[in-house]
Amino acid sequence: MNPLIVARLRQVIVPLLVVGLIAGCRSGVALTATDDRVQVITTTGILRDLVSNVGGDRVAVTSLVPDNADPHSYEPSLRDVRDVVYADVAFSNYLLLEEQAVIKALDANLRDGVPNVSLAEGAVRYAAEIIPLVEDVSLDTIWLGMRVRGTGAAEGANRSSDVLLSATAAAGPGRVLAYLTESFGNPSFSVDSGDGFDAANGYRDDTATLPPDAHTHMSWAFTKPGVYRLTMRANLALTPEAAPVPLGEQVFTFAVGVDPHSVPGMAGAAVLNSGHADVTVDLDERRLYLFADPEGSGEANQRVYDPASTVIEVPNKALLEVPGDRRFRFLGRPGTQVYQLPQAVLGKHVHGEIDPHLWQNVRNAISYVELIRDTLVGVDPQGAADYRTNASTYVRELETLDTQVRDTIASIPPSRRHLVSTHDAFGYLGQAYGVQISGFVTPNPATEPSLADRRRLTETIRNLRIPAVFLEPNLAARSTTLTEVAREEGLRICAIYGDTFDRDVTTYAEMMRFNAESLHDCLTTDK
Repeated sequence: MNPLIVARLRQVIVPLLVVGLIAGCRSGVALTATDDRVQVITTTGILRDLVSNVGGDRVAVTSLVPDNADPHSYEPSLRDVRDVVYADVAFSNYLLLEEQAVIKALDANLRDGVPNVSLAEGAVRYAAEIIPLVEDVSLDTIWLGMRVRGTGAAEGANRSSDVLLSATAAAGPGRVLAYLTESFGNPSFSVDSGDGFDAANGYRDDTATLPPDAHTHMSWAFTKPGVYRLTMRANLALTPEAAPVPLGEQVFTFAVGVDPHSVPGMAGAAVLNSGHADVTVDLDERRLYLFADPEGSGEANQRVYDPASTVIEVPNKALLEVPGDRRFRFLGRPGTQVYQLPQAVLGKHVHGEIDPHLWQNVRNAISYVELIRDTLVGVDPQGAADYRTNASTYVRELETLDTQVRDTIASIPPSRRHLVSTHDAFGYLGQAYGVQISGFVTPNPATEPSLADRRRLTETIRNLRIPAVFLEPNLAARSTTLTEVAREEGLRICAIYGDTFDRDVTTYAEMMRFNAESLHDCLTTDK
């Protein structure tokens, strides 16, 4: 086996890896006003590496998100903002890959006239292929998130705008809470009816903030059985200074541990009790509704449900015990029971409809390179010949890499070509190179998975005869459930890279080659 893979496998199985607990290393060079080179800021290290290969000696490039850090949740520092101010050109992936704070830091601090390129969207003009983000959470109850639809162009919305979805009132026999579990299990609240709703502060304590065209996973908890009615209001914040634009208000009804067909005043109402659903703000129609796919069969089957004639069921099988972890005392004393619709995926996870991880298909990375080339030529025409030569050389390397990845994965027997992981970052890898994404997602990282959750994972592994599971090194500390089940089943625990580099894998080519070899070595041989 490749010695590098051996080293990474040893690291990834160490519980609570230090690499996952500390901030990533600063990567790239600090941008300054005195450097004669073109100053380039990127959001991630992967984009930084692509720019370095095209720009060569004519550019100084750094990334906002350090290596080892998660772009989905990274919060930029003052030093990051300083680099943005000096930049002559900026590259983000976007499609809601990056934490919204990263995008805001970029958009708010670039000088006027500096090109600000969203590579994932722009690369489509260069033949990049995009695929929908498919989430198969396989839950026993409905998955209920929050969503923003529409562009809000008529109101002047852009990717730095905020949609504020606030709870303003609640009626029911107990408390209703909506929260998500961030990195390493830290809860972040959006709604808590237990302390009231403060109109004086704009309901900030009971507000979820989303960028346009996004949706987020959410846990919903109810402390007693009965019927709950939650009033929610939406506003569009174009800038921190401007008055928010009102987008409407609605009441959402929950039947918690009681018959959803017998809710007073809701005779004949539709009942949502399975699949995917979102409390949705429509920017263009300026209203709130439920957008749901009850069968869990994909975006094409999602449709609008009027909250006035719809009941969301929280069944008795959603009754769970409060864990002993002090961070979750807000739910009640350890061992007491609450009804909970689970979050569905690990960690904070705000995203759109298109899978943003385009680079996992090397052909898409080539499209990124071509867009980067043309952007740098526009910024620095005197370097056009260098940029074109560098890009041509690098594209040839990537074409060779694409063949290597394809051939390496093709040598895995089709019956073993299954990827089980905890992060939905490998759809493009699967589509481009024939890997079946068979991964599961823990329903709620805040609590111990139920016996049904573990049984489902175990049955999947046994039925497909999966010999190994794959963890991203920077996320390994969050993945105790997967590692525990893997050890119980005698599976290998292997490394795979999704969004970021580390000290061992420092370039895009190394990352893709490592992933292919890790898949091959771990799926073709038994432990």
